[in-house]
Amino acid sequence: MSIQVNNITKLYGKQKALNEVSFEVAKGEIIGFLGPNGAGKSTMMKIITCFIPPTTGTVSVCGYDVNEQSIEVRRCVGYLPENNPLYLDMYVKEYLEFIAGIHSLGKKTKPRIHEMIEITGLQLEQHKKIGALSKGYRQRVGLAQALIHDPKVLILDEPTTGLDPNQLAEIRELIRSVGKEKTVLLSTHIMQEVKAVCDRVIIINKGNIVANDTTETLQNTRTKKQVVKVEFDTQVSKLKLTSIEGINEVEEITPKQWKLISYKDEDIRPTIFQFAVANQLAVLTLQKEEQSLEEVFKQLTQ
Repeated sequence: MSIQVNNITKLYGKQKALNEVSFEVAKGEIIGFLGPNGAGKSTMMKIITCFIPPTTGTVSVCGYDVNEQSIEVRRCVGYLPENNPLYLDMYVKEYLEFIAGIHSLGKKTKPRIHEMIEITGLQLEQHKKIGALSKGYRQRVGLAQALIHDPKVLILDEPTTGLDPNQLAEIRELIRSVGKEKTVLLSTHIMQEVKAVCDRVIIINKGNIVANDTTETLQNTRTKKQVVKVEFDTQVSKLKLTSIEGINEVEEITPKQWKLISYKDEDIRPTIFQFAVANQLAVLTLQKEEQSLEEVFKQLTQ
């Protein structure tokens, strides 16, 4: 495993930020690490990257213990914190040379900087001061510094916050590309980003892991309600539809199209079809809506 987290608890005085958290991330996985503000995401990432120690429990990255072998862990990890800390008075290329020096890249410095500028799309910005760059390009510089030493594991804490739609798409594509060769742990509040980029989702709430699965499985198994869109060949009254057994809510789309909501465990579609037959109605469409990841997130964290 690239990352192994075992029973991590973190206390800040009497406040418990993490409560016996455990999870694993395999080599080559892109994991979405989700949770509301204050849930413990950034704390967990800081422990993995050796910025702060856990109170109890163990974490290993690429087989190295974060407490006992922190230097080896740092060599394996590229980290982009939530508040991207850059030297705004430095030029892009100058800053990357500085970071390469920290990692002692030696003769690899020039070709590696050239490669990072190409990968992150900084060709036109490389001779500008970082302070003159837009938020999107500053994020690219942050990604370049996280990748410059060719780490096996990439930790990204909300890397797309504040970006416009075009910048979002570009950074997501970059993360997907990087994820083909590296392990990525990605913290974000943007659910579309999770669906677009991540192989698996870990949701944390109040310091506890409340979900650890694929987005598809979470959407299919965590639902507490069914939403079915149905279209008949003729108009139907709301009162009639409300009388269907198991239907709790009815919403009109058009006089012929309706949204039917049920809180039953069983699939409600056969019952709707039987209602149509009994009332001599032809069903033109009958579609069960997939529960959104946003709804799953709300259920697990409220």
